[in-house]
Amino acid sequence: MALDLRDTDAGLTLRVRVQPRASRDALSGEREGALVVRLTAPPVEGAANEALARFLGKALGVAPSAVRVLSGATGRHKVVSVAGVDAATARQRLGP
Repeated sequence: MALDLRDTDAGLTLRVRVQPRASRDALSGEREGALVVRLTAPPVEGAANEALARFLGKALGVAPSAVRVLSGATGRHKVVSVAGVDAATARQRLGP
């Protein structure tokens, strides 16, 4: 995958494209450097953002509280910060 993962002092940032109201929660590959995540949650009152934090936390082996949406909270395209994991580890855990 050609994901746009960037190491930071606290962990990493990555771009995510969310597809809400999917039939199941799943990673759906990569699109233009962004991780595509399908979520069953609707895009209403932050439900999809909370589901994204839980899903990415589980996928990356960190607590959901370590996942924060930095930008794009109300849109499908987001920039997410994940504390406690580096880019190399994230690539392995999100791999094919």
